[in-house]
Amino acid sequence: MKNTYLALIIILCTLVSCKKESQENSGNPEDKTTTKVSGQELFEGVGNCTACHKPDQKIIGPSLQEIAKIYKEKDGSIVAFLQEQSDPIVDPSQYEVMKTNFAITKSMSEAELKALEEYIRGFSK
Repeated sequence: MKNTYLALIIILCTLVSCKKESQENSGNPEDKTTTKVSGQELFEGVGNCTACHKPDQKIIGPSLQEIAKIYKEKDGSIVAFLQEQSDPIVDPSQYEVMKTNFAITKSMSEAELKALEEYIRGFSK
């Protein structure tokens, strides 16, 4: 079952990555404009985070509430984790599954990662 989830996540990540690449290579100069995207839009869209994370329940990965709570308690950096510059502090047992998504998060700008972090931290109670 675990291998099935891992395979599903890899397939989803590949599809998202291919879609993004085709959009970047469209050749339309109007597509190159910079638009500010919210953390929620990144989380639900290109980040495809909703495949594993829900606001208040553990699916494959921990809930957003749990992530926000632990990062707040430990004064951790979600941005550093998403750039693979810090160790997992919420659920290290799921780290191997999360690693497949680092290709997506590493391609995000610093501003996008900060928006994503702000969105997740908003679930802290």
